[in-house]
Amino acid sequence: MTVNTDKAQGPGDARPEPGAAPEALKAIPVRHYGRWVSAVLALAVLGLLINAFAQGKVHWGTVPDYFFDGDVLRGVRNTITITILSMVVGVVLGVILAVMRLSKNPVTSSISWFYIWFFRGTPVYVQLLLWFNLGLVFEYINLGPIYKDYWSSFMTPFLAALLGLGLNEAAYMAEICRAGLQSVDEGQTEAAHALGMSHAKTLRRVVLPQAMRVIVPPTGNEFINMLKTTSLVIAVQYYDLLQATSNVGQTSGATVEMLFVAAAWYLVLTSVLSVGQYYLERRFSRGSTRNLPPTPLQKVVKANLLSFGNRQAGGAA
Repeated sequence: MTVNTDKAQGPGDARPEPGAAPEALKAIPVRHYGRWVSAVLALAVLGLLINAFAQGKVHWGTVPDYFFDGDVLRGVRNTITITILSMVVGVVLGVILAVMRLSKNPVTSSISWFYIWFFRGTPVYVQLLLWFNLGLVFEYINLGPIYKDYWSSFMTPFLAALLGLGLNEAAYMAEICRAGLQSVDEGQTEAAHALGMSHAKTLRRVVLPQAMRVIVPPTGNEFINMLKTTSLVIAVQYYDLLQATSNVGQTSGATVEMLFVAAAWYLVLTSVLSVGQYYLERRFSRGSTRNLPPTPLQKVVKANLLSFGNRQAGGAA
C-alpha cells in the first residue's frame, strides 16, 4: 500500500519553474526621524542667530568699506610676517631641542627638558611682557665689539613679539618633533649606522624624512594657531592686524565693526593656510598610502567629466 505524502499546495506556495528569474527584492530604507528633527532645530537656531545679528545696532556696510583699508592691509602684512618668522624660529629651535631631549648626554637632555617645562608652563602673554620689560634686569646689551646698546633701544616691539612667540612655539615644536623622531623604528638607525653613516647624516637622510609624516599635521595646526596667537602682540605695541583695526575703530567710531573686519581677515588667512596644510599632508603621505584620495578639485573635474559622458551617451542613444 502506498501513501501519498505530498501536501496540498495553496496558491501562495507555488514553486518557481526551473530556469525562471528570481523575484527582485525591494529594499526599504530605515527612516531616521531624529536626523530630520536635529537638522530642523539646527537651522532654526542658525536663523535666530542671523536675525539677531541683522537686527543689532551694527553698521554692516562699514565692514566692506574698511576691509581693504591701507592701515588694515599694513596690519595684515605685519601679521603674516611675524607669523612666518616666529614659526621658522619655533621649528628650527624645536628640532634642536628634540634632538637634545633624546640625547644620551644628561646635561643637554636636562637643559632641553627645563626649556620645554618653563616655556610651556607660562602663558604667551606673560612671556611677551617679560621680554618687553627685561630692561629692568639688563640695563644694556653688550656683545663686545659686535653690538652694544641700551636694552630699551635694542628690544623693539617687533623683536619682543618675535622672541615671545618664537621661543614659546619652540617648546611645543620640540615635543612634536620628538614624537615624530620616536615614531621611526630603531632598526632604521641601526641599519644606517651599519652602513657607516654618521649620526648627523642618519638623522638628516633616514630618520627625519620618515618622521615628517608624523610631524607635518600637528605643525600645520601650530602654524594656524600661531596666526591667531599673534593678536596678543598688541601687548608689546607691535602693529599687527588687531592693532590696526583697533586704531581705525577708535578714529572712525566703528569699534565693533572693525572687530568684525579683523575676524574676517583671520578667517581668510586661516582658510588659505588650511588648504596649504592639506596639500602638504598629501605630499608626505605618499609613502604610507598606496592610493591617495582625490583632492576636491579632482572630484569636481571627475564629476563634470562623468556628467558630460552621460550627456554624450544619451544624445547618441
